Amino acid sequence: MTMIQKLTVIFIAGIFILLGQCNLYAQKLKGVTVVAPPSKYVSDPMIPLQEIGVDYIKVVPYGFTRQGKTSVSYNIPMQWWGEKEEGVIETIRLAKERNIGVMLKPQIYIPGGWVGDLEYKTESDWLEWEENYRSFIFHFLDIAIEQEVDIFCVGTEFKKSVELRPQFWSDLIAEIRSKYCGMLTYSANWDNFKKVEFWKELDFIGISSYFPLSEDKTPQVGKLVEAWKPIVREMRNFSSKMDVPILFTEYGYLSVDGCAGKTWELEKKVKSLAINEEAQANAIEALYATFWKEDFWAGGFMWKWFPEGKGHEGYVERDYTPQNKKSIKVMKEWFEKETK
Repeated sequence: MTMIQKLTVIFIAGIFILLGQCNLYAQKLKGVTVVAPPSKYVSDPMIPLQEIGVDYIKVVPYGFTRQGKTSVSYNIPMQWWGEKEEGVIETIRLAKERNIGVMLKPQIYIPGGWVGDLEYKTESDWLEWEENYRSFIFHFLDIAIEQEVDIFCVGTEFKKSVELRPQFWSDLIAEIRSKYCGMLTYSANWDNFKKVEFWKELDFIGISSYFPLSEDKTPQVGKLVEAWKPIVREMRNFSSKMDVPILFTEYGYLSVDGCAGKTWELEKKVKSLAINEEAQANAIEALYATFWKEDFWAGGFMWKWFPEGKGHEGYVERDYTPQNKKSIKVMKEWFEKETK
């Protein structure tokens, strides 16, 4: 093959990749977060997802950093099967068998705290944690490469870290790019996505979309759509400025009174709140009605789905999952409508 022929092949391949990405944005990504189960699957957990039109899943293997420490622990005996390497690979395999796309999102959990507050007083501590985090990320990046995962998330909600240490993140992204051919994102919290400096180095602006919209016990769809309007304008303008589409790396609502308000406060008292499936269904309906028509929005991953009903914390009737609730019908109607 001549040099001109090689360059032609590369050019055509690039065009097909771009067309594939454009098609992804146009069709919207209809995803859910599959919670890691404590034990192996008994049946295929992808079948119920396909039945409601899901075409992507998010797999979240957790690593742990304790407050004031620089270590990152992961793939350890105490973790559930679904969070460890074996479970992650099996979940990806089952999704691929059903032609369901996958985003792999290795995520750090800080017991008793929030990862957004992660901060160190000395340069040596920062460097030590960053090297440990890099090892954690590349452990799962190797799996993403081997399993041909479609999207990889480089980090989640590191509010202080991305503001104080942007060069670490740019260097990490560049190193991942040199090894991985899939699409990349980072998941910023809803209130600070505009402070992230490296969006142009990624394929998606990832947002954990828990914007407080209404304190009403059962907010009406129309009122929620109105509340979304200024946020949509802000996102549209920011996406255009960065020239990068927005992906909701997380979105969802508890099935309780006031679920469209301050989610992080509701979570602290969730077991004492009144169950309200209609509130959850209205909030999800309003989100889809608002964003599905927006070109800048690439879709998202609903938080969350318990495969075979496993992995919940004892209040599944109030939790984010739409399973066996009114919101599953809303989800199914939108997903199936947008597939046609």
